[in-house]
Amino acid sequence: MRPRGTIARALVFGALVGIAATAVFAGVGGAGAGSARAADSTAVTATAAQQDKDAKDAPFPDLAVTVSQTTDLISQGVTVSWTGGKLSTPPSGGNGGENFLQLAQCWGEDPDNPGHPDRTTCQYGAFNTAGATRDGYVTDDTVATQDEKFSLPRRGPFTPGYTSIPFTSVDGTTVASIVDGKQTDTNVNVNQFFNPSQSNEVPWAGSASNGAGSVRFEVQTALQANGLGCGTPVKSGSTTTPQTCWLVVIPRGTADSGEPHITQSGLRWDAWKHNIAFKLTFKPLGVSCNIGAAERQLRGSELVAGAVASWQPVLCNSQGGAIYTMSNSAESDAVQAANGADSAPLALTSRALGGTEDDLRYAPVAVGGLAIAFAVDRAPSAADGTPQDQLLKAGLLFDSLKLTPRLIAKLLTASYLDSLPTYADKGHLGANARNLLLDPDFLDVNADIPDWKFQAIVAPSVADLLVPQGRSDAAMQLWRYVLADPDAKAFLAGQADPWGMKVNPTSATDAAINPSGAALELPREDFPKADPVVQPVINGAAEVNLVTWRPYTNDLDQSAYLTLRGDGQVLGQWDPTSSPAKYAKTPRSLPGYQKVLALTDTSSAAKYQVVTAALRNPAGAYVTPSTQSLTAAATAMTPVAGQPQVVEYDPAGTVAKSAAAAYPLTMPVYAATNPARGDAATRADYAAFIRFAATTGQAPGVEAGQLPPGYAPIPAAWKAQAIAAAAAIQSGATLDSPSDGEGDGSFGDSGSTGGYGADASTGATIDTASAPTTPQALGSAAGSLSGDKTAKDPDTGALAAVLPGGLLGGLAAAGAVPVIARLRRFP
Repeated sequence: MRPRGTIARALVFGALVGIAATAVFAGVGGAGAGSARAADSTAVTATAAQQDKDAKDAPFPDLAVTVSQTTDLISQGVTVSWTGGKLSTPPSGGNGGENFLQLAQCWGEDPDNPGHPDRTTCQYGAFNTAGATRDGYVTDDTVATQDEKFSLPRRGPFTPGYTSIPFTSVDGTTVASIVDGKQTDTNVNVNQFFNPSQSNEVPWAGSASNGAGSVRFEVQTALQANGLGCGTPVKSGSTTTPQTCWLVVIPRGTADSGEPHITQSGLRWDAWKHNIAFKLTFKPLGVSCNIGAAERQLRGSELVAGAVASWQPVLCNSQGGAIYTMSNSAESDAVQAANGADSAPLALTSRALGGTEDDLRYAPVAVGGLAIAFAVDRAPSAADGTPQDQLLKAGLLFDSLKLTPRLIAKLLTASYLDSLPTYADKGHLGANARNLLLDPDFLDVNADIPDWKFQAIVAPSVADLLVPQGRSDAAMQLWRYVLADPDAKAFLAGQADPWGMKVNPTSATDAAINPSGAALELPREDFPKADPVVQPVINGAAEVNLVTWRPYTNDLDQSAYLTLRGDGQVLGQWDPTSSPAKYAKTPRSLPGYQKVLALTDTSSAAKYQVVTAALRNPAGAYVTPSTQSLTAAATAMTPVAGQPQVVEYDPAGTVAKSAAAAYPLTMPVYAATNPARGDAATRADYAAFIRFAATTGQAPGVEAGQLPPGYAPIPAAWKAQAIAAAAAIQSGATLDSPSDGEGDGSFGDSGSTGGYGADASTGATIDTASAPTTPQALGSAAGSLSGDKTAKDPDTGALAAVLPGGLLGGLAAAGAVPVIARLRRFP
């Protein structure tokens, strides 16, 4: 049977994707469930006492700030946490707030203060909010000496003094609104180098009553912020090093000099002089693989993309090393092709092909999984009865959230009112809750976190999950997890939960309830937006269907990136002046106002430092993803029926029900190919990849060639299987077991082991025909696959490379309720 094409092919080139150098399963917000911190070896702490010469007069003299990572950075998230602050007040009206921090990324060093950042090189002011612009009108007696060169005095009764901090880009271009002693019309806050949709600055980051707080900060390379140029090669003599940058933390008190509130720029000297700065170093952009190296295709699971990115520079920059080009696509397509096509890419999959014609060798190379990320900041209800201590937490982030399979089922089936367009007919949802956070079911599950019940958070982005388009093993496993729970299964079949909420009937698994007359088939490889409801045309605006209202993301990586940025992909207002007329997109929410739920993978969650939910496993325990919980789940995996080479975490199995420490969305990833297909050189390179991935590549760390954060090392038995499979693939050996897959999965003549049988800690070397020897890392996994260097950082939201049919595929998914053609794979 010929498999369908994937809805979207998100192309991720292993040689070009950076390594996440943050802590494993990173998050923010303190020590609550779901938050994680960078490894101690990567975190750096600085204090006001160390850096501020005038610390005694600073807003927070005892301020101590920790950044989770400051070296070997890529486009990623870092966690910035602190103590020694004061209880913050959120912004309101023309007031920027009280007792808070601001964060910005800068590229230059102050020539007048070596070892400190230059404020004219900071990406700051793009949001044009009170207390967070580059310019403003001032009274003459409040202008510090250090600001005079950036200021104009009062020029009459209706022309007050004016201070404007120019921006100088890394290429020397200056954007200034004071030129030759005159004010110009130049906008220094939004310019050719940064704007609200691109800037990574944080205008307000609040502290709790104990003076502590934390926030995620998006670190940008030159590919996201060309005005900063971070990571670009800088040549000095015969040495080339990546452009360094700064992360600057600016304390803000209760009022600016000469003002009753915080209304002026944090770049003005009276605020800037108290900054705490961290030097940032980056992995180089544009490092390429060896010219002329053989190029081998990898195709399939996005779950292993981060690991492949780490392994690639070691493999391809070694003598005889091949370039491994990875394409994310439906695993079912990848294994089908690998099983029967002579020139098929090496498949990366979590599930077996199945059927009677499975001739694949499966080599386990990774333990990862799915994660549900969230960015939700407190917005306590102003209604009577809300305790004062809750009101004082406004704007502070939540760092702990628990979910059950039934709650996930609600999020995946558009069963909350706000998951449908605002003016659409929602009568078929009855009296369902507006969103997850207002659902009595959710509040009951999270009763041990009393803050949740006092919130008044309303947004479409907390009424469903951001999910990727296309088909995947990940989608299949999430549905299996949901269906293994009796309460969730009953809910999907139309049974009300104890509070009366019912499934959206268009997603019901009972044909008698589903208005289409057919049951929604589950489990499945995708996330259908099954409800055909549309918001009618209003005042000439186009109608809005479910995909328009709640669009798909390109991939799991983008889901995490959007969570980091507080971007819930909320539809904006109709813009009739646009050409053509269209709906605008609601701007992302800044820290203090974020509300996003998203499905991502554990590697991307670690890279972007997003907080992840604790999920109830079959043993009844709530578990977040971590090295320990992934390892526990790997230990609880059992062979799939009919294919003993492949194991799975079976949420309905007896072993999973006794594994209390296991994270329930853990998934293995296998490299698979048919040894009888392909030429000897290609098979040797596939074998070399497998040997490296299963041994040296399993050493955890942030350096090239190591297992990056977000994965757990594979068990010893898996490594032995991978080495044996690699030998069989290289030699072209066939399975001793019958082709119907009912044997014990033992291998025939294994041939040469190729030298990759050593433990990962030994630093084993590659020794195969057409395979690298003496592997060595040559910088970041970023650069062209061959030929001239082409810089490219990790996939970041809209920057992800997707084939042009992506949007059409997403729209098609809205009507994908009928059964998608199935490959012969085990559920």
